[in-house]
Amino acid sequence: MNQFHLTEDQQDCLRELINIAMGQASDQLARYLDTFVYLKVPSIESVEAKDLMKTLSQQKNTVAVVSQGFFGYEGIRGEALLVYKEENSGRIADLLGYEPDELSQDEQLIDISSILTTTFLNVFAQQINNQLSYNAPKLLPNVQEILSEHLQQMPFTWDLALKVNINYQVTDYSFNCNMILLIPETAITNIKHVLDRILEEF
Repeated sequence: MNQFHLTEDQQDCLRELINIAMGQASDQLARYLDTFVYLKVPSIESVEAKDLMKTLSQQKNTVAVVSQGFFGYEGIRGEALLVYKEENSGRIADLLGYEPDELSQDEQLIDISSILTTTFLNVFAQQINNQLSYNAPKLLPNVQEILSEHLQQMPFTWDLALKVNINYQVTDYSFNCNMILLIPETAITNIKHVLDRILEEF
């Protein structure tokens, strides 16, 4: 994260906020889904757009990515990518309690993505006294071809971004997926001001 010039205190504060949000989000998801949800310790790093494309294109058995933009007060904004592998996509109906053929697989992917994204980000927003709004989730099949074009169409540029990678695991259903939060460099500057305000309160 050094490319964003976050101080050590700012980095520690951001990690703590994310960890708290993860804990509360996993608890909410567990009650909503009526099963245990485990969130692994996230990785936080700076990333260039070209490196992200390379990373995603090399992931084996990726069946789809669902992308959902978010934005809030004080210039906080970004994009959440939910990455699914083929072996997990067939378990979503059971996880959400859908009847066979009740929804298409695409609709199931969008539903679970919206739940996972908004649960975590709403809790994170509460930690920083913010409130987030969301764009409609968008399914991106054929990841390697479409993701690059999709990112280029976003209403902000992020040649350099903060990347937060969170892995969701639902052991009862042998289901897991990755949520990648991309926060563009311009929003990082705004987040730094928020972190400084939080640090001053302690």
